[in-house]
Amino acid sequence: MLISTSDYDNSPAASSVFGTSGRHSETNSEWKDILESEDGLIDPAMPRAAYANPRLRELFPTVSHGALYLSRCIRHPRPHDVGSLFPRAGGGFMVVRQSDGTVLGEPETVEEAVALIAANLPEGCGPAIDGSASDL
Repeated sequence: MLISTSDYDNSPAASSVFGTSGRHSETNSEWKDILESEDGLIDPAMPRAAYANPRLRELFPTVSHGALYLSRCIRHPRPHDVGSLFPRAGGGFMVVRQSDGTVLGEPETVEEAVALIAANLPEGCGPAIDGSASDL
């Protein structure tokens, strides 16, 4: 299923993500690519829900093996201190902070999962920086 950025063009979120409101262009570009992807690597509801959250849309997104990863850094190595969103085989989701292996929760809905990620952001977390973990 195509997730078109035009679906979001009339929202304040669209102008802040795809515009230049302080976020690095690579973050904007990565969000756009993920939201418009038709490759089937992830349930489209996962990035859509994260994108809808103002704090999470500032972070650098990555998709791998059906999971959504968000980072405070664009470059590697990344700190992995923001919750990652995984679909559970039997339904629902798991949110894991990979830096310490903490399972933050196993909510049933993607909206609950996104809220859990936002509630557990590292202190002082802001837009993704054009740097790596050592630059934080």
